[in-house]
Amino acid sequence: MAAEREPPPLGDGDHTDFRELDDAEDLFASTVSTLESSPSSPEPASLPAEDISTKPNGPKAAQILLDDDQEDLFAEATEEVSLDSPERDAILSSDSTPAITPVTPTTLVTPRMEPKSLSASDLFDISKDEIEEELNGDTFDISVSVSDPEKVGDGMNAYLAYRVTTKTSLAMFNSSEFSVKRRFSDFLGLHGKLASKYMHIGYIVPPAPEKSIVGMTKVKVSKEDPSSAEFVEKRRAALERYLQRTVKHPTLLQDPDLRQFLESSELPRAVSTQALSGAGILRMVNKAADAVNKMTIKMNESDAWFEEKQQQFENLDQQLRKLHASVEALVCHRKELSANTSAFAKSAAMLGNSEDHTALSRALSQLAEVEEKIDQLHQEQAYADFYLFSELLGDYIRLITAVKGVFDQRMKCWQKWQDAQATLLKKREAEAKLQYGGKPDKLQQAKEEIREEIEEWESKVQQGEREFEQISKTIRKEVGRFEKDRVKDFKAVIIKYLESLVHTQQQLIKYWEAFLPEAKAIA
Repeated sequence: MAAEREPPPLGDGDHTDFRELDDAEDLFASTVSTLESSPSSPEPASLPAEDISTKPNGPKAAQILLDDDQEDLFAEATEEVSLDSPERDAILSSDSTPAITPVTPTTLVTPRMEPKSLSASDLFDISKDEIEEELNGDTFDISVSVSDPEKVGDGMNAYLAYRVTTKTSLAMFNSSEFSVKRRFSDFLGLHGKLASKYMHIGYIVPPAPEKSIVGMTKVKVSKEDPSSAEFVEKRRAALERYLQRTVKHPTLLQDPDLRQFLESSELPRAVSTQALSGAGILRMVNKAADAVNKMTIKMNESDAWFEEKQQQFENLDQQLRKLHASVEALVCHRKELSANTSAFAKSAAMLGNSEDHTALSRALSQLAEVEEKIDQLHQEQAYADFYLFSELLGDYIRLITAVKGVFDQRMKCWQKWQDAQATLLKKREAEAKLQYGGKPDKLQQAKEEIREEIEEWESKVQQGEREFEQISKTIRKEVGRFEKDRVKDFKAVIIKYLESLVHTQQQLIKYWEAFLPEAKAIA
């Protein structure tokens, strides 16, 4: 029956016009309809037109028409269509397409496509699967806390030491629970080491808390100052969040410097961490130079995924900064409201003491007590506003800066690759000139020298391309992990923040309901 039908048009030999094959599905519909099929047989997936006409290992038209074994037909299709090919996106799209039953190949098939031909969506899907495997494993069976800030020394030479306690069941550590003492410069030194190792290859290294010269100076010269105690607590909490984010990273957790920071009782003192030191000034100069380089380098972005993500992070950064400023204003408002409520409570108590009317005096005294309780609630809510919400926003503003930093590293990697290509082109042009303008006695020696240089730069170009592809793949994976952590963190914090708001309002209602009978008892 198959021999009686005319085969579908396949073009002229090697010069197939792909524009004529607008609907690969119709092509296969006409072909598959010639085969005898049972009601339960799956409908075959459509094949790319390129594979039918040009690929030497693909199914030929004559084979499709004369072969009555559908299983062999699907095996040929499975060998020809790569799971990572762009055509797979069309098959898995949400548009109305025929139902497709996946076919398991009987032999191991190696896709012919090169890694660089994978689409961004395919690579991102692979990255998400890898992240799921990491999150479901024992990688994050570790908890780190920072506690017991202690002032060591006197005067301007004083510093704060913190107890870093680690609890884990990971075999890489010597024990399941251990504690060490660390100063703030040790945390900065750890971040500097990790950033120098991993940022230039695409890993997002959580940023350490920022130095505060004013806050630390107050701690050094003052004693029992409430503002100093508040600064110390803020820094302690920030250092704890920094370590928790760092040990949650599967790659950073394996780093020997991090393990030494958590375990070793004696740690070499971190150098070049002072803000006003020569190294600090050099860092500021380097940052300024990097900013100028970013303005001068114009990268022709060919990957829509990176272009979209960069714009997304720019918008997210702006919105988080606006929200952070609003929450900071809210914290200040609650603190001011707490101070005014406290002043009101004192005034009401003084008025109650001077009041001759017994019932009114008692009511004013009760009102003063209620306002004191409400003052405490405002303080607790301001604390929750800051430590639950404002600090989360501040952390993610700094994290997004780190994310944009790895995008900049990718741009530098691309620029290095382009510079190598430009140099290689110049070397080849120089070689071509030697072929026509060189002196015969020196021509051979010059050709050998230029050939060695060309081979060296060809190797650099290939290395640059590999590094660019690798950093792009790493960034995709890192961004996927970052997005997952961001959603999880914001969900947990928003729930806690709403619970604190609900608790505050419930307590307010309770206090006022208890006071209402006293107000009604005034005769």
